[in-house]
Amino acid sequence: MMLTQEMFKSKRINTLTISTVCLLLTLFQYSCQTNAPSKRITIASSGKVNSLDPARANTLKALQLISSLGDTLYELDNDGELIPKLASKMPVISKDKLKISISLKKNILFHDGTPFDSKAMKFTIERFQRIGTNNYILDKKIKSIETPNKNTLIINLNKPTSSLEGLLTSVNLTAISPSFYKNHIDKFLNNNFVGTGQYVLKSFSNEVQILDPNLNYWDLKPKNHGINFVGYSNSSSLYGALKSKQIDVLLSNSIDDSQRKDLNFLSKKKEFKEGISNPTEVSFITLRTNIEPLNKKKIRLAISKTINREEISKNVSYGLRHPSKSIVPQIFKGDNLVSWPKYSPKEAIKILKDEGFCNGKTLNLPLTYRSNVPTDKLIALYWKQDVQAYMEDCLSININGVESTTIYKNLSEGLYTAVILDWTGTYSDPEAYLLPLLSCNKLDKNICNQGESVYSGSFWGSEKIEKLFLESQGLYGNERLKILLNIERLASEAIPYIPIWVSSQKAWSQKNISKPIFNGAGRLLMGDLEIINE
Repeated sequence: MMLTQEMFKSKRINTLTISTVCLLLTLFQYSCQTNAPSKRITIASSGKVNSLDPARANTLKALQLISSLGDTLYELDNDGELIPKLASKMPVISKDKLKISISLKKNILFHDGTPFDSKAMKFTIERFQRIGTNNYILDKKIKSIETPNKNTLIINLNKPTSSLEGLLTSVNLTAISPSFYKNHIDKFLNNNFVGTGQYVLKSFSNEVQILDPNLNYWDLKPKNHGINFVGYSNSSSLYGALKSKQIDVLLSNSIDDSQRKDLNFLSKKKEFKEGISNPTEVSFITLRTNIEPLNKKKIRLAISKTINREEISKNVSYGLRHPSKSIVPQIFKGDNLVSWPKYSPKEAIKILKDEGFCNGKTLNLPLTYRSNVPTDKLIALYWKQDVQAYMEDCLSININGVESTTIYKNLSEGLYTAVILDWTGTYSDPEAYLLPLLSCNKLDKNICNQGESVYSGSFWGSEKIEKLFLESQGLYGNERLKILLNIERLASEAIPYIPIWVSSQKAWSQKNISKPIFNGAGRLLMGDLEIINE
């Protein structure tokens, strides 16, 4: 039996109502009564933005906006190479590897006119250490931060760490003005983002963010007159808005894959321009390992062998997303592959029989998917149907859709037996994928009671993996990569997660807009978008 996306494709593409369109156009300083063109560029994506606090940002959309409103010490170029941004040159590491000295660029101003300097960067880092959603990435790496002068930042480490340079590219460490936030240290005023970036935030709501060019920007000025960033509630409206030219650029991985296929085809016909990032987004199934029978590795192994990644990629994404047997994108580890269990329903049936299932006893697996992510439901449906076709008397997949924000809120509560999720590293390093899924602060055998694997919903941990994480911190290059690959190998044997595929960010622009370009970290370079053929 073959399940294709067309079986679930809507017969009608719902577009925004006229009143809603007019409202949005009004927000963008357009008029519903005139056809006067705007020199601003309207970028649309799916969903809302709840906060622009760099310390707490963990969604692709929020990170995208923050990267345009502020700067980090370093960034990745299109080739994935580390280059200075607010820093003036590459970091200098002491012989004992416990001190990192960073020289800062001079004469850079925050949006409020106050100078960016070493004290501002110290304020930003320490704030993230204290309240950051992903502050575990710094863990106990930093002992202290010194500011010997305005243009020198010294980071003292508790022990050698090879990941700090990559961490300094994280959008979570985007510099913000200490003078502006001195009375709001642990809060964030979305309407008044004060960074150093290419754009200044003019207005903010959960659905619409208006960005004006920063006329005093220290680096290259934007090539456009401003950005109107809009969130659409569903993929059909988003897709329809691009095709009807209500928007200039569509940026989203959350549209239906049949729509991605259509836009890919239309781009080849020169009706749109398509931009693509490096493949950095990994989709996977999290298994809750602290409950029966998923606390048994053999059961998790059997379940993992029922996932036909190649067919899911072919029939759900039309081959636009690549099957992955890894939770770390290949781009970060080259040809060094760690292969998670392969698809084999025969082996799965044998294992389940050995564990007392089949022949009248069925393993019922509740599977939760994000109801606002179209591909999640299709993955769930395909998997369910495939299992029904080959091993219905052994395994039954019971699917249920829940809105994504609710899922993220409840993951650490252990409410989901199995759930479809995805992850994009907050910095470009294998560690940025391994730590959030595998690290644990409090272990009881292989059950994690406190740590990142709790927040990811697996509740699995390993003392050996924790030791390897520590060991990797003092290593560089291939030696460090070998340790990180070993960590993934151990995880692939334990199977707290089941990788599905790896995806790239994509964006499509109208013919009168330049081609979307992404940086090495997968962020759209909004300042490079410009109106052409005027």
